[in-house]
Amino acid sequence: MSDKVIVTVAPTSNFHGKDANPALPEQPAEIAQSVREAYDAGACLAHMHARDANGVQSTDPAIVTQINAQVRAACPVIIQNSIAPAMGANAEDAGTGMRTLDAFPEMSSIDLGYAVINLPQGEHHIGWSLSFLRKAALIMKERGIRPEMEIFNNSQLDLAATLIAEGLIEPPLSYSFVMGMNRANQSAMGWHPATLFSMVQLLPAGAKFSTLGVGPAQHPATVQSLILGGGVRVGFEDSITYRKGEPATSNAQLVERIVTIIRDLGMEPATPAEAREMLGVPQLGTPESIETRHPEYRVIREPA
Repeated sequence: MSDKVIVTVAPTSNFHGKDANPALPEQPAEIAQSVREAYDAGACLAHMHARDANGVQSTDPAIVTQINAQVRAACPVIIQNSIAPAMGANAEDAGTGMRTLDAFPEMSSIDLGYAVINLPQGEHHIGWSLSFLRKAALIMKERGIRPEMEIFNNSQLDLAATLIAEGLIEPPLSYSFVMGMNRANQSAMGWHPATLFSMVQLLPAGAKFSTLGVGPAQHPATVQSLILGGGVRVGFEDSITYRKGEPATSNAQLVERIVTIIRDLGMEPATPAEAREMLGVPQLGTPESIETRHPEYRVIREPA
């Protein structure tokens, strides 16, 4: 077990918004402020979605670019965007979601398998097929964007193995176990200690992993991840409450809670520089860094 733990914050949601918790940040400046607070509390990586000026979910790369630029101006966390399509009233398809890669993040999540999402307007199918995954992984590889493989059920470990065998995803390997999403995604698994334990046993040697728990699973799933030697993800994307019946006041509050557990277990949260070393992400300021190669994607612009 490493004595350094990667703590990811997921500050904003692709589903619920301020209607669920007014403290949830939606616009670039407030997302950046929330990420900075989470960084001060111990987070080293930020996994982010976007919304337009009206608070509607979006994958517009211009908006994502501004979120990334403002986060970078606020702190040195690893910037990770999601390629999940926007889940608003007019839910997008898988291909549209991939345009967040045009914001040139350091990392991107890649969801390893077809999804059926239960939205208020009905079922929505996201075509994360093998052909889609090959295309997305290739774009990430060509641009130097490190992938984090999001795993919603055990069959998706086999899809991950296919992409790795084909050379589309290269070590160091990074997995994220999504636990408790089954109420919204028919292709997802619930959290149970035996389920997470068994999934971790199936990982390739040397792979890094993190775990998130949706809703009431957030704290127990992340605590178990620590015990199993993994990283953690917390934040308003996954849970808007601190405990049952008590809304969380900020993303930093959720980070502080898990960092307390990390230190109780004799470990420390990793710094962004340490996490980049662990995940194979080039350090900021080096010629290999995506931000050195594409500085235009970290320019803050006034809203149109």
